[in-house]
Amino acid sequence: MSWGTELWDQFDNLDKHTQWGIDFLERYAKFVKERLDIEQNYAKQLRNLVKKYCPKRPKDEEPRFTSCLSFYSILNELNDYAGQREVVAEEMSQKVYGELMRYGQDLKAERKHHLQEGRKAQQYLDHCWKQMDNSKKKFERECKEAEKSQLTYERLDNDINATKSEVEKAKAQFYMRNHMADDSKNEYAAQLQNFNAEQWKHFNNAIPHIFKNLQDMDQRRTVKLGETYRSFAEAERRVIPIISKCLEGMVSAAKAVDERKDSAIVVESFKSGFEPPGDFPFEDFSQNLSRTGSDGTISNTPKVDRDKDGGPVSRSDPKHPMSRTKNKLWLFGKKPKASSVEDFSHLPPEQRRKRLQQRIDELNKELQKEMDQRDALNKMKDVYEKNPQMGDPNSLQPKISETICNMEKLRSEIHKNETWLSEVEGKQSSRGDRRHSADNHHHTPQGRESPEGSYTDDTSQEHHTPHHRPSPAQPRNLNPDPHEFDDEFDDDDPLPVIGHCKALYSFDGKNEGTLVMAEGEVLYIIEEDKGDGWTRARKQSGQEGYVPTSYVEITLEKNSKGPEPSSEL
Repeated sequence: MSWGTELWDQFDNLDKHTQWGIDFLERYAKFVKERLDIEQNYAKQLRNLVKKYCPKRPKDEEPRFTSCLSFYSILNELNDYAGQREVVAEEMSQKVYGELMRYGQDLKAERKHHLQEGRKAQQYLDHCWKQMDNSKKKFERECKEAEKSQLTYERLDNDINATKSEVEKAKAQFYMRNHMADDSKNEYAAQLQNFNAEQWKHFNNAIPHIFKNLQDMDQRRTVKLGETYRSFAEAERRVIPIISKCLEGMVSAAKAVDERKDSAIVVESFKSGFEPPGDFPFEDFSQNLSRTGSDGTISNTPKVDRDKDGGPVSRSDPKHPMSRTKNKLWLFGKKPKASSVEDFSHLPPEQRRKRLQQRIDELNKELQKEMDQRDALNKMKDVYEKNPQMGDPNSLQPKISETICNMEKLRSEIHKNETWLSEVEGKQSSRGDRRHSADNHHHTPQGRESPEGSYTDDTSQEHHTPHHRPSPAQPRNLNPDPHEFDDEFDDDDPLPVIGHCKALYSFDGKNEGTLVMAEGEVLYIIEEDKGDGWTRARKQSGQEGYVPTSYVEITLEKNSKGPEPSSEL
């Protein structure tokens, strides 16, 4: 079907359609460009991956295991595979993307030329129509003026009071208007005939020719898209045979893995030739014990469990540190993911604890800097308020707000890292280690019970941190061993008051053993901070618990000493 005959009145729609066609072609070209960029980046990443895992030691130092040799073969095949992805990207760049971009520019120029011709033809037809319309309006005006002059002449000719000169003048005006109307009529007829002829040429010659050119251009665009679609697929299909060979090489390398041969290599490499050690003899230390009637009979043979081979097996003490060593052998359990870098869970427990403590110290230093800067800005603001000639105090408010925001971010980071640190310390430590330490370790609120012997239920979050000191370690809530803190607060007698404190900030205790306090609240001190950042306090209602030392302003009574930590187990 021809656009010229079927769409003679759709110039604007064809203008939009041809523009859409070019936009679609450019969109497809953009798609091809992104696809070849993906291919190039994919090939680059594959080559970097192969380079990263290729052996860097001399071949004589490389392992002789078949699994290693097969892996190196797979790396070589993968490198060849990356080369084929580069070939695909190059083919798409030259035969698809480059061709589309050049063809798109040609289409734009051709379309612009055809549309300009169509607009010129339409403008000429509009000009002819305006001339015809003006002549028509002029003819209409002249006819009305002639009718008016005719009525005036007839009125004066029938008026007996009108003079002869008036009648002659009206008659002359009537003849002149009739002549002008005849001239306008002839001009209008000529313009109408010319417009009709130009309109026929426009819709039967000019527009069909222009629309045919646009139709040919659009069809060529469609054909070009089909050709580039085929080229797009051919670029991928040409490399399939080589890629298949690469994959076949990988499969062959996988089949070359021999577990028995690798096991033999291990035996050959590490076999020592020594015999395994024998059994340890049993040492009986109960021979010197005497028998008593109240204690029953003590057997000379110790009560020990024996395994199926008859060997002695000692009973494990659930509170003994050695019974928990299995929790420390994390290499044989579920190993943390290596990607967990932020909380250092990919490290052994002790290394993780050190790294977390190091990060907390660094964050505390940064927090202290921000706090010092905030204090300095507040002092400067006070100076400006007292001496306005020195500066505008409001000009410091944005910087103060920024500093406070930075402090909140740092406190959040410190809280998160301290939570991780609490996990590590909770898994590494035990109550027996803390209670029997040489320096009579202090009480800590991690996993503690309240003085009444029951755990607190407050689970609200902590929202504030101290103004002058870095925030303390958060209380642990790690579901401790049931034997670990069973008698932490088993003293029935309340501890004596050794001072009092005033809360500088509100604290919402969310863990066991902590005490909720409001800003400005006064509490009794019953145990000093032992170095862990927590102070044991008592409310006026009698409720006891631990609060962050840096959250309170402490005043100790003179000649008062805190209670000695309990040494009971």
